[in-house]
Amino acid sequence: MTDHTFAERSEALRARYRTTLGAVPRAVEDRLRVAQAFGRLTTEEAFTTLRHIVLAESPLGGRVQQLVHFGQLLALGRPEPARIHARGALHAGAGIADLVGVAETALITSGTPAYALGIEIVVELLQAEGEGEGGQVVPGLV
Repeated sequence: MTDHTFAERSEALRARYRTTLGAVPRAVEDRLRVAQAFGRLTTEEAFTTLRHIVLAESPLGGRVQQLVHFGQLLALGRPEPARIHARGALHAGAGIADLVGVAETALITSGTPAYALGIEIVVELLQAEGEGEGGQVVPGLV
C-alpha cells in the first residue's frame, strides 16, 4: 500500500472517531502507527467499522450509547477510556447531570471505586469548562 493510500484510508478512520467522540483518541493514533508499520490497516478498518455500527447505528442513539460506554468503563475501572466516552457523551448531547447519574448508578452496580472514578471525571470536566471550554459551570466546583 502506498503512503498516500494509507493516509487517505487512515484519515477516513479518524473522521469516524471525530464524528462519534469529537476527537481522535491517542490509542487510535497508536493503533494506526502499528497498522502502518506492520501492514495491518485492514484490521483497524474492520474494528472501526464494527465500532461505528455499534455506536452510530445503535437503536439507543449516540447520546445513550456513549453514556452506556461511560458506565461500563467505570464498572471495569478503566479511567482513560471512561474519560474519552464521558467527553463523547457530551459531544453527543448529554449533560453533566447525565454523567453524574451514570456515576451514581455505577455506585449501586459496581461500588465505591466506580462511583469515585465517575465523579472524578465529572469534576475534571467541570474544571475544564470553568477554564473556558464552555457549558454549564457549577459554582463552588471550579
